[in-house]
Amino acid sequence: MSKTMKELSNLNDEGLQGKLAELQKELMKDYAQVATGTIPKNPGQIRRSKRTIARILTILNQRRKQKTKA
Repeated sequence: MSKTMKELSNLNDEGLQGKLAELQKELMKDYAQVATGTIPKNPGQIRRSKRTIARILTILNQRRKQKTKA
């Protein structure tokens, strides 16, 4: 498990939802910057944001499945 996954799994559901919303806004800004033809400051940021969003959604879905089983 990567360091990012460990950090994210320690957050509660509300913290994860907040982080998810923050990353989605950031990703939208990055996409808008690319669409206008501006060169992003950090080209790898889009990829990292997308991966972190996927990690958060994975953790939330795993927790949701555990709650329904219990």
